[in-house]
Amino acid sequence: MQFFVWAAWLITIANYWFGTKQWDGADFGIIFSTMGIASLFMPTITGIIADKWINAEKLYAILHILYAGAMFYLPQVENPHTFFWVMLVAMCFYMPTIALSNSISYTTLKNGNFDVVKNFPPIRVWGTVGFIAAMWLTNLTGNKASANQFYIAGVSALLLGVYSFTLPECRPLNLISEKKTFVQKLGLESFKLFADYKMALFFIFSMFLGAALQLTNAYGDVFLDEFKLFPVFAESFVIKFSTIILSISQISETLFILAIPFFLKRLGIKWVIAIAMFAWVLRFGLFAFGDPSTNLWMIITSCIVYGMAFDFFNISGSLFVETSTTPKIRSSAQGLFMMMTNGFGAIFGSLISGWMISKYFTTYYSNIYSLSKYVNSEADNAHLLTFLKNKGISVLENGNLSRALEVKDWHNIWLAFTIYVLVIAVVFVVIFKHKHTRAEVEAINHL
Repeated sequence: MQFFVWAAWLITIANYWFGTKQWDGADFGIIFSTMGIASLFMPTITGIIADKWINAEKLYAILHILYAGAMFYLPQVENPHTFFWVMLVAMCFYMPTIALSNSISYTTLKNGNFDVVKNFPPIRVWGTVGFIAAMWLTNLTGNKASANQFYIAGVSALLLGVYSFTLPECRPLNLISEKKTFVQKLGLESFKLFADYKMALFFIFSMFLGAALQLTNAYGDVFLDEFKLFPVFAESFVIKFSTIILSISQISETLFILAIPFFLKRLGIKWVIAIAMFAWVLRFGLFAFGDPSTNLWMIITSCIVYGMAFDFFNISGSLFVETSTTPKIRSSAQGLFMMMTNGFGAIFGSLISGWMISKYFTTYYSNIYSLSKYVNSEADNAHLLTFLKNKGISVLENGNLSRALEVKDWHNIWLAFTIYVLVIAVVFVVIFKHKHTRAEVEAINHL
């Protein structure tokens, strides 16, 4: 349920934004930045609250109920700027629950005398199952472009919030000392790791790669859905069930987790991170040349590659931080790693991609003849005219459209992302030098 309430809209919100509301592409970029903004400070604040004043499971329940309220309000919003602020509030409630869900799980397992390392991963897999189930539900119910996706998220989050009050107690442990400075309480002391050249280099690369991590979540579904503009692809399975096709990425993610120990033991942390970066190159490159017909295999392969791209970087990167820091600063260092990727990186990627797509990769067609030439059809093609009608656009007697149609150049959008990640990967391989410490060897051998 933790990931179900997120995935109900995460992959399909672009269809609602561009297809139903027909809002601007530059404004859409800031919507995905809300996750990064919330990730910068909310997990730390709620972590302090759960440690000192309120049971973790109760705080978790309250946050999900508040998140549900924000989801219920989103369909009422009629302009993109208000939508941003409501989504930011929603993410401030939701993003901390990811860390809290882990904390509650660990505490409950330890209290039951279970081995966290052995027993938690099979439980966490159900999070991915929930993510996939939400994607399928939204798609199969025909809601990938409707406001109902937010109601699905809201109802499920409300149920999760109520249910969470019944979870085993996770009382405040008061582990945060009153003697600690404000900077120490917020975990900001980990920023002193930037004084170490290798750690600084790693965190900078994490930020730049983090800018790419959410791009296919943001644009993947609308990219596939917009193939329906072309009459030749009109009845394609991929277009009708684009969200289900993209769920292959999450299925792949669960499988590649099992392969990580094999690669780490044989190649080491640096090269597993490098493989992740080059996997992102493939992810974007295959999207650039894929289509729902002859090159469908490219889209499918891109979804399979996603598991390697996402898991290899996050897990090997986390392991690098774990084995390169002292126990005193380890938790805050892991928080810094997440902050650089899901915080600063996500904000950077969301804002730049939204602006770039709107400015350089969007064409506005105002005439039926130029549009029909672009989609390789006749001006009176029934599918094309129906597509325009569904967008609220009519064709005037002189062939002009009543309103310009916004069309994105997805081929070059994905190519731009491909080149960006390729540069990062090559530079990383060249300048990031790393030899395994004894701690890393022992950690890898225990995987």
